[in-house]
Amino acid sequence: MTAKAYITDIASFLPNAPVGNDDIENVLGMVNGKPSRSRKIVLRNNGIQTRHYAIDPGTGRYTHTNAQLGAEAVRNLASKSGFDLNNLECLCTGTASPDLGQPAHGFMVHGELGTPPCEVFTAAAVCTASATALRYAMLNVQAGLYKNAISLGSEFPSRYMRGRNFEPEMDSLVAELEQRPELGFEKDFLRWMLSDGAGAALVQSQPNRDRLSLRIDWIDLVSLAGDMPVCMYGGGGNKRPDGSMQYWHELEDPLAIVRESFYTLKQDARLLNEKVLPAWIDRALVPIARKRGLRPEDVTWFLPHYSSEYFRERLRERMQQQGFGIPIERWFGNLTRVGNIGAASIYLIMEELLYSGRLKTGDRLLCAIPESARFNFCYMHLTVV
Repeated sequence: MTAKAYITDIASFLPNAPVGNDDIENVLGMVNGKPSRSRKIVLRNNGIQTRHYAIDPGTGRYTHTNAQLGAEAVRNLASKSGFDLNNLECLCTGTASPDLGQPAHGFMVHGELGTPPCEVFTAAAVCTASATALRYAMLNVQAGLYKNAISLGSEFPSRYMRGRNFEPEMDSLVAELEQRPELGFEKDFLRWMLSDGAGAALVQSQPNRDRLSLRIDWIDLVSLAGDMPVCMYGGGGNKRPDGSMQYWHELEDPLAIVRESFYTLKQDARLLNEKVLPAWIDRALVPIARKRGLRPEDVTWFLPHYSSEYFRERLRERMQQQGFGIPIERWFGNLTRVGNIGAASIYLIMEELLYSGRLKTGDRLLCAIPESARFNFCYMHLTVV
């Protein structure tokens, strides 16, 4: 019989006070000293009301690094669960925004924690990075290599979102936003969407005796990068008109890296709007559900991580069309209150549901995590025990 792995607790860390829509530019700064004309349009469509930044709004200075955000989430997890971090056997981390290229993010988190020797793993991706980390933790526990592991997702995108990093916006684009809000997913979308924070899960070989746990039944990841182009990118590249990538090291003038925004995050909004739902549902959910023998009526709670409320109804409709419709009253999320924290988001969703009082033994959870960077997707099935 295959050994089981259980999520016995989940915790999160959100830096500083929540920031409302009217205060974002006070924290991130304006572009060339001028307020954004597209901010309200984008925020109206993404539905986010508050989010958190690792930035002191008074001084503009950063209050945390990504590694520190992750370490705080792990400490909160230890405090909530009563787990002694001195006994940690495996630390698994995932992020899209590490502080350094080297050393790997996991080692930086371990350094911040200052805990005894253990195995450390780092997953590099975007929103699915923390799911890959959780899968690594699950497999180690299931294999009997460890009795416990902590899986972590943390993000620090605000450093890319500062107003000083961006070129002036084009007035011609703003007019189009009213008719086609998906165009706001270019640089400006990411300014008004992404935010900072971290979430962590304790994975153990036995469930809690006195409270609910989540048994990890399976975690499936599928990449469509073999035939899908780059959609969201950052950290050293720009897209050429033909869709190929130009990298920072190809430039003869080092200052062009700054002038041409090679290190800002960017989103090909037209590609996202056209491709993400068919990829997420038709090419990921449908075959995974078929392989796992999963039916929509089997799902007690559906936990989707999507980047914007703009996609919520479209996602529901696509699932319905493909024969996997789940009534909206069985969906659970918190995007509007905590924002899009990338790899950390699914942990915050699971944590809130776990502590909501709505779960009962036997409930089945289906988590859905899309990643538009080059169209990678994760589905995760949990059972409440």
